Amino acid sequence: MSEEYSLSLKDFESSFRPTWCPGCGNFSQWRAIRQALIDLEIPQEEVVLVSGIGCSSHMPNFLKVYGLQTLHGRGIPAATGIRLANPKLTVMVYGGDGDIYGIGGNHFLHACRRNVDIITIVSNNSVYGLTTGQASATTPVGTITRTTPRGSIENPLNPISVALSAGATFVARGFSGDLKHLSWIIKEAIDHRGFAYVDVLSPCITFNRNQTFDYYRQKVYKVEDTGHDRENFSGALDLGSQIFIKDKIPIGIFYQIEHKTTYEERDFALNQGIIPAQAPLDLTEEQIKIITEEFY
Repeated sequence: MSEEYSLSLKDFESSFRPTWCPGCGNFSQWRAIRQALIDLEIPQEEVVLVSGIGCSSHMPNFLKVYGLQTLHGRGIPAATGIRLANPKLTVMVYGGDGDIYGIGGNHFLHACRRNVDIITIVSNNSVYGLTTGQASATTPVGTITRTTPRGSIENPLNPISVALSAGATFVARGFSGDLKHLSWIIKEAIDHRGFAYVDVLSPCITFNRNQTFDYYRQKVYKVEDTGHDRENFSGALDLGSQIFIKDKIPIGIFYQIEHKTTYEERDFALNQGIIPAQAPLDLTEEQIKIITEEFY
């Protein structure tokens, strides 16, 4: 770490204390995000954390970086706008499975295919925790919740397979019960060029008594221990499906490529210098002509 950069975990804590239930997996993610930013020596003023609505989406209140809490499920489009307005910023999205995979699923899908250079971290506990435990998009079949008293009859979404199929260039899964490994994954995601997505298995200790910490500790294994090639797309698809077809659950980086161009690199206005980062939008007559002439 350079002499000019000496921030600690405490420096990334805001004056607001986390309001999550004691033992919630979000605490590990709070710690892991801070550790990743420290390891990468990214100044606080160069980070923006965007969220939607939910237990997890209170994260911007507890991190001492620029933060924005948007409407339910709308964190990704807001983060995309911020990134396009200032590509020098490290822009992160943080939310739960209900926020990102449920109401925000369409935005998640298109961010993957666009390859926007942002990081999306999903605290996946398979329920709607903030609204007292209703079934979510990742709730397993047969699970009894407040909205499924006879057990869920819906097949759960496999977000890893969705992200891979939609074109995400960094796809990973972490576990809140393994802080060191999770921090490493998030650091790799931040350092990635392109859309980086991390699904985090994060037990809701209050409303999900099935997918507990002990449940996951008995099942998870690290893909890097198997010699998996993260550039192998078909291998990544196979790993992503294992949570449903095998008794073991892989965690780690499933897929990563950086030869694919990002959305920002293809953006006409940014590449023509028409909308320079960190500058007022004061266009000349010639710049306006360049923008508009393609529509005539």
